[in-house]
Order: sequence, then structure tokens, then C-alpha cells
Amino acid sequence: MLLKDKVIFLTGGSTGIGRDCAFAYAREGARVVVVARDGVASAATAAELGSGHLGFSCDVSKDAEVKAALDRVLATYGRLDVIHNNAGIATPSKPLHETTDAEWDAVFNINLRSVLLTTRHGLEALKATKGNILNTSSLVGVIGQSIHAAYTATKGAMNTLTKSMALDYAPLGIRVNAVCPAGTWTPMLRKWAAEQPDPASINRYLDDIHPLGYCPEGDVIADASVFLVSDKARFVTGHIMHVSGGAEIGYRR
Repeated sequence: MLLKDKVIFLTGGSTGIGRDCAFAYAREGARVVVVARDGVASAATAAELGSGHLGFSCDVSKDAEVKAALDRVLATYGRLDVIHNNAGIATPSKPLHETTDAEWDAVFNINLRSVLLTTRHGLEALKATKGNILNTSSLVGVIGQSIHAAYTATKGAMNTLTKSMALDYAPLGIRVNAVCPAGTWTPMLRKWAAEQPDPASINRYLDDIHPLGYCPEGDVIADASVFLVSDKARFVTGHIMHVSGGAEIGYRR
């Protein structure tokens, strides 16, 4: 087991890519703490993982809630090995000039401020275990995307933030990396695709942007995440790992 007895604090872990990561981490022997704004869903996911896991509500944009969550982790397990900053929102879906102050603040608070807060309150515990941090980014933070200006801004910032954190914390023995998906089937993406005028064309588009020929499920992101947080990646830090079926090297059409 690659993650035997490691304690992983996973934000946004009750659905989508986060949920797939939670199950992958648990299969590899980790004790997983699943947090999300929906505490009921977090607790249900933790219960599905089996005994030894924990799930509860935490708004990762709020300092006091993040501190309380990490205090609870340490009180329960006495250690922290990994922080996986996976929580994120993709809205608003609009160009920059149409984005309101409230929308801009919301996407930056969830997608980026959360990393500040988990690091602030989890760093000392990671120092003790020589642990690591994993950030969930997105390929659109590298190549851009139309009508998603605020979202792509947060993911571009996350990529450079990951590298700066890696430099800052390497002397402490703490690795920091990011996993960078392109299209990935999640409940949110499926709902959005079904609501489009021609869902079949959306499905074809999502397959076609990946040179390997299909839009994957979240398990491919989870498998890469297991590697990055495990000791197999012990000499990997500051890396933005594209798990994108080759989308960054050019769309097929």
C-alpha cells in the first residue's frame, strides 16, 4: 500500500474528482479526512470509505473553519501527512468585463484563498511528518479558455503558486505539486452537458479535445494524485502534472 497509515486532509472530497481521490487514497491504506461545505455528503463519503476515516463540513474560504478542521484532524489522528487542496468552483462562465465583484471574489476565495488557509494552519504538522501538499489545478490555467476568465485566472495563479510554495518549503522537507486535468467527467460536467441544446455534440467535443480520444472519468486523476502524494514521488516537487490525454500538445480538431 503506497499510503499506508498516512493521514490525508482532502478538501472538496465529497463529489467529482475529490471523491475519486478519497477512494483511491483509502485503497492505498491512507486515513482520509473528507471536507466540503456539504457536511452530510462529506460524512457519507467518509462512511463509504470504511472505518478510520472522517468527514465533516468546512468552508475552505473561511479562516476559522479551516483552523478548526485541521485542529480536529490532529486531535483525532495526532498527525497530518498530506493536504490535498481540491475544492474549487468554475463559475462564473463569462468574459472578464461581465464578471461582478462578488463573482470574482467567490472564485478566488474558494480556489486560491483556501490554499493560503490550509497551508497557514497545516504547515507545522506537515513539518513534523515531512509531508506534502497537492493542489488540483486545471489545464485551462495553462492554455486559457473562453468565457471562463476568472476561473482560468485562479488556475494559472495556482500553477505558479505551487512552484513558489515548493521553493519555500523544500528546506523543510515538504513537497508541493499540482495535478492538472483537462476535461474530466464529474457529476457537475454531466449535468452541464445534459443541459446543452445538443448534448451529443458536447460529448463528442469533450472526447475530441483529448488526443488519446476520450474524456476520462475522475479515476485517472486519482491515480496520478496517489503517485504525487506517495513516497514514489519523493524527489518530485514544484511539478504541474498534466493528466489530460495530451490536450496540452494540441487538440485533434
